[in-house]
Amino acid sequence: MSIEATIEKNFGSFQLNVSFSGGNEVLAILGGSGCGKSMTLRCIAGIVRPDRGRITVDGVTFFDSERNINLPPQQRRVGLLFQNYALFHNMTVEENIAAGVREKLPQKEKLALARQSVSKFRLDGLEHHLPRTLSGGQQQRVALARILIGQPRILMLDEPFSALDSSLRWEMELEVKEMLGAFPGTTLLVSHSRDEVYRLAQRVCVLEHGTSEPVQTVQDLFERPTTRAAALLSGCKNYARCTPCGSRELEVTDWGIRLHCAAEIPPDTNLLGIRRHYVRPAGQNSGENTFACTVQQVIDDVFSTIVLLRPCAAAQDAQYPILEMELQKTDWAALALTPGDPISVTIAPKDLLLLRDRESPGTAPEAPCRR
Repeated sequence: MSIEATIEKNFGSFQLNVSFSGGNEVLAILGGSGCGKSMTLRCIAGIVRPDRGRITVDGVTFFDSERNINLPPQQRRVGLLFQNYALFHNMTVEENIAAGVREKLPQKEKLALARQSVSKFRLDGLEHHLPRTLSGGQQQRVALARILIGQPRILMLDEPFSALDSSLRWEMELEVKEMLGAFPGTTLLVSHSRDEVYRLAQRVCVLEHGTSEPVQTVQDLFERPTTRAAALLSGCKNYARCTPCGSRELEVTDWGIRLHCAAEIPPDTNLLGIRRHYVRPAGQNSGENTFACTVQQVIDDVFSTIVLLRPCAAAQDAQYPILEMELQKTDWAALALTPGDPISVTIAPKDLLLLRDRESPGTAPEAPCRR
């Protein structure tokens, strides 16, 4: 099973321009709030009609603007899990699940199928409960059971853990991971959490301001991001404007320094990214990529110490004047430094992220939630 989607939609102040394909895998759509993630799912489900493009799932054309094809949602057999689960509040657990059966069967047969799902999703004893009497995790299991009983061509999860507290979120993530492993098709996972994406997905499509980036493996996103959007979503905290000044040399204009890179520098590189745990205090034998800084602020985090530094040669008009460093608490304590003290730091050439930066305004509008 597979999906191929090219979607263009003009919302006035916001443009959705998305293109990706996926196979029998969990493909994550990763982006910040208002970037168009949920709107993309609604276009695939048939809730929102694109202006242009083509959407095919498992060889079935859902939408094709050139051929004037636009299947209604009922014919698409899409399993979409909304953030609020969209359960029928006047129906019991059993009846909610039975409502997902697509075949025209007598109600008794639908309920019999639903009872099988009740056991499969560990909802025994809750068959006759209404949704309002259930916990968030139980509601999610009911919603998933209702979706899967309909044998969807594709499964789409719209931030499935956003409404759960941290302890329940982890428990449900384990359950969803097991369920996804048994689903014989493509799953689209919408998320703004890099951790969820890393643990659940095989590949990822980064979405920024309505525009998609090329699909890449999760490993490439974290180890070799190529844009500021991808680096930011993967957890990178440090950035600086830069200009290539050789095949492996960068002029870091924000910090007034030059850094050596292990890899060839793409000519369109205009931003440097550095993960804060790659910034280290310089030792006596530190060589290239060592430069002087001043301690600006010290933040005591839960399991580490985060130190905000300002490179001594940083420009007055620097867009990114601060460099963050993260150390083990004991390592920072051993340095015995306080704000205002000088410190030299070093960054290995292999740890420099060579990025492209672009700006695109606008946020995606809210789409109607339909059951």
